[in-house]
Amino acid sequence: MSIATDVASLQIMAHVYKKRSLQSVFEKTCESLVSEVPYIDWVGILIFEEGSSNLVAASDEDDLQWESNAELKFPITNSMGQKIGVMIVRSMQAIAFDVTDVSTLETIAEAIGQESFAN
Repeated sequence: MSIATDVASLQIMAHVYKKRSLQSVFEKTCESLVSEVPYIDWVGILIFEEGSSNLVAASDEDDLQWESNAELKFPITNSMGQKIGVMIVRSMQAIAFDVTDVSTLETIAEAIGQESFAN
């Protein structure tokens, strides 16, 4: 497990559980992952609204066409289990992520949805 990923997840989770605004949580997620994890080069959060997806936060320019060698997508679901968005994590490294990174990033996406979009 990457210590850097753990540090970023602790920063994000603290923000989520302090019940910060949704936009603040989205921005903190993108910022923390890119600044703390050396092999994560871009993070974006898309939220689904009325049949479309809107990029609500990104670590860099709002560019979904950004070229990467590795990309992971994690569903964001609300407390009722409805998929309401997706967190995208990209790296320039070809084999950047390991199983524990995936687990940590899944936990982050789940917390964002469960706590931030609680009904």
